[in-house]
Amino acid sequence: MVLRVSIIVILLVLHYSFTVEAIFGHHNQNGSFLAAVKFPDHANFNAVSSSTETACSFSNSQKFESSVATMTSGGEEVEAFVAAEQHKQSVKLNLRHHSMIKDAAEPKKSVLHSTVRDLKRIQTLHRRVIEKKNQNTISRLEKAQEQSKKSYKPPDAPAAPTPPEYLSSQLVATLESGVSHGSGEYFMDVFVGTPPKHFSLILDTGSDLNWIQCVPCYACFEQNGPYYDSKDSSSFKNITCHDPRCQLVSSPDPPQPCKSETQSCPYFYWYGDSSNTTGDFALETFTVNLTTPNGKSELKLVENVMFGCGHWNRGLFHGAAGLLGLGRGPLSFATQLQSLYGHSFSYCLVDRNSNSSVSSKLIFGEDKELLSHPNLNFTSFVGGKENPVDTFYYVQIKSIMVGGEVLKIPEETWHLSKEGGGGTIIDSGTTLTYFAEPAYEIIKEAFMRKIKGYPVVERFPPLKPCYNVSGIEKMELPEFVILFADGAVWDFPVENYFIQIEPEDVVCLAILGTPRSALSIIGNYQQQNFHILYDVKKSRLGYAPMKCADV
Repeated sequence: MVLRVSIIVILLVLHYSFTVEAIFGHHNQNGSFLAAVKFPDHANFNAVSSSTETACSFSNSQKFESSVATMTSGGEEVEAFVAAEQHKQSVKLNLRHHSMIKDAAEPKKSVLHSTVRDLKRIQTLHRRVIEKKNQNTISRLEKAQEQSKKSYKPPDAPAAPTPPEYLSSQLVATLESGVSHGSGEYFMDVFVGTPPKHFSLILDTGSDLNWIQCVPCYACFEQNGPYYDSKDSSSFKNITCHDPRCQLVSSPDPPQPCKSETQSCPYFYWYGDSSNTTGDFALETFTVNLTTPNGKSELKLVENVMFGCGHWNRGLFHGAAGLLGLGRGPLSFATQLQSLYGHSFSYCLVDRNSNSSVSSKLIFGEDKELLSHPNLNFTSFVGGKENPVDTFYYVQIKSIMVGGEVLKIPEETWHLSKEGGGGTIIDSGTTLTYFAEPAYEIIKEAFMRKIKGYPVVERFPPLKPCYNVSGIEKMELPEFVILFADGAVWDFPVENYFIQIEPEDVVCLAILGTPRSALSIIGNYQQQNFHILYDVKKSRLGYAPMKCADV
């Protein structure tokens, strides 16, 4: 059945038209979207932390001002494919879905919110690529390039002659849909500190930094549960501004001099529109659920995980305590776990409207069941060392097939330029799928040509085309297939590319467009009920249709 979602028409039209103007109408000559964000009076990073205090301590209040980029950026269960892989450890993390609560955002508003956020996020991701450093604003680029020769590079994990027993285990985490929070992202449960305390973090393969909201929280968004307090944890460790790891993060603008051996390392990380986090860069112990080779579950401590302790956080994070970055950069949780669980991780995203009892997993390490799946397919990651930004997972699309017809889309539409424009990434933090022009128009027109017998509905922009399917028991809609340059094929069930709107009995194409030369993105809506494998060592993306609630 096509995913059922409610949408308020008037709000959708007004909000979308306003947002498009805000996103694409205020663009300067060099392609940047900049705005000054002034924080309220509070302590800032000009101060030096006392050696007797944690990195979350500050001196007297001052106005803190930072330049922020606001650039607007299958469900069927099957058996397993056999693949020869090196014996690695692995970790499973559960993916859960929140129940729909009384005050939760209406599903229709959730779709609107997700679309608006997606458009801004895409522009932000595009800017990160063009700048070639995903944590710096333009004003800091020149300095970052001068320091690049001195940049800290994490040492390669030494090969252990006798791998410990957990190398053949999995780290498993729970994931849940954020729909009940009005969010299009997926949430993961983590336990942080000593003693461990529970936090729900947004899963994001399009960014690197792991961070949580911290006490003192001077400007924070509402979250479920208390903020993290470093004073309550015996395993919290401050990273000082003299530590080479401090070079991995971008400091608030303008950068402040490092005046003391005990001064904390400040960080600033932005995501688009007003979403950003500022705080102290630090180390902490994360407690994860380890699945041993005999199938037993036990807790394992992962020490010295680099993370951001955020004191000023704002944006569209809806109920989460922070964010877990799974990008390709050195800061991401996936990269930091490589020495323990190998160079791969996978997840299976449950239906966004599933109930609270439904859960699935985020798995770090080798998943033998997935690797033995008969319908597991692979396509290569592209970009590699030539990729101007190491965060994103690029794939090379060759064309799109709709209803058995290979569409005539200009080949250059899919290419990643040397300047960083274009290309296609797979991203868990973007909700819908977006294709750069003219690909989107060609895809949309193909669906409109091939769908017959259903009245066209024009009331739900930006979603188009939409059709009235009232009284139709079994809809017949054209198939949608992505064809990759290396010969791989990814075909989707109809519920992954058409969205049903209640109570209108209307279905709409859940694919939208982005400007020419912008990023194309395969979002999490299209990834539902596929087990997605990120194999960094072999530089490939795996995908297998699966009932994610049963993983």
